[in-house]
Amino acid sequence: MVQRRIPKVRDLAPLMQFKAPELNGRKRRLDAALNVEDLRTIAKRRTPKAAFDYTEGAAEKELSLARARQAFEDIEFHPAILRDVSAVDTSATVLGGPVALPFGIAPTGFTRMMQTEGEVAGAGAAGAAGIPFSLSTMGTASIEDVAAANPGGRNWFQLYMWKDRDRSMALVDRAAKAGFDTLLVTVDVPVAGARLRDTRNGMTIPPSLTPKTVINAIPRPQWWIDFLTTEPLAFASLDRWSGTVADLLNTMFDPTVDFDDLRWVSEQWPGKVVVKGIQTLEDARRVADLGVDGIVLSNHGGRQLDRAPIPFHLLPEVARELGNDLEIVLDTGIMSGADVVAAIALGADFTLVGRAYLYGLMAGGREGVDRMIAILTAEITRTMRLLGVASLDELGPQHVTQLSRLAPLQRSARAESERPVG
Repeated sequence: MVQRRIPKVRDLAPLMQFKAPELNGRKRRLDAALNVEDLRTIAKRRTPKAAFDYTEGAAEKELSLARARQAFEDIEFHPAILRDVSAVDTSATVLGGPVALPFGIAPTGFTRMMQTEGEVAGAGAAGAAGIPFSLSTMGTASIEDVAAANPGGRNWFQLYMWKDRDRSMALVDRAAKAGFDTLLVTVDVPVAGARLRDTRNGMTIPPSLTPKTVINAIPRPQWWIDFLTTEPLAFASLDRWSGTVADLLNTMFDPTVDFDDLRWVSEQWPGKVVVKGIQTLEDARRVADLGVDGIVLSNHGGRQLDRAPIPFHLLPEVARELGNDLEIVLDTGIMSGADVVAAIALGADFTLVGRAYLYGLMAGGREGVDRMIAILTAEITRTMRLLGVASLDELGPQHVTQLSRLAPLQRSARAESERPVG
């Protein structure tokens, strides 16, 4: 028989600890977010559909994005036991400079449309965390404003080559003078991808007001207050534009850009040059031959060619072939610190996060970006400890197996020709 007694006050006291309520609503929401998906849920609740869908969406059926994310789900970690992981070092040297963590903030366009603090919040958070911030050609904060928001940190500038080369290079010159240390030349946008969510939402700059958008905005008053009481949304590096996003992209981007243009741009930039949008081993070899400092394996977050190659699947092969010739950065599909660790283990020198950053921004401005970085940092250090590694240098292919889900039925003739002999 269980012996029972009347509980004494001194026994109950330790069980009656009440947490003081958090009166700051933003802090309360962000503290409750335990992963990036939680930030996404908050962001969706607080952001009008057109702006949220611009972040969330991808091209056509959105297969490229879904496959990229699935690729990170389809891995198996192999932990080593009985290792001293009392202290974990997440720092590295990337593209000639220090980083405190193995990820940076990817370039994103239209950012102040997601949340009014925009790139200034992202740059400030990146600087505080010791990671690079990338400003897009399509950004809504100027080169100089980003430099002011992150004066002691690393700023990278992402360049789209326009039909007007003089205007393109004027931006490059401004970025160099503002102290940006790396140029990301994006090469996978000869024309705009078919982003159907944006078309269906009537996505324009500035946003178009329709009865549907007004109804959608009613439960999101803070977004509209911020939008209407701050500087009008515009591209800080471009002239004002009134029209659809797709029309703007197709007006700007130059489908004639080739490898000679890439060489020419590289010669104009005094810092590190990275080519963003590499999706085949052959193209990775060609840009390596040009002497660039790095590449970003990326399918533009699934926003250009649907059914494009999965960057994470391409990573091991490119790392084996070219890892000694240039630095390899990976983006597309990264939504957790475990994803970052898996990428580093399979040969990436660094990673970039785009949607995860924007989810944090939409969820809570600068504080939301800080929270996103804190979440990924905790996930990275925890995953490293559980794998039995104390530094990024200790991570290797032995720690990760990519499980097969989308295996080719047959290799292409080009792929066969690239196979090593013997």
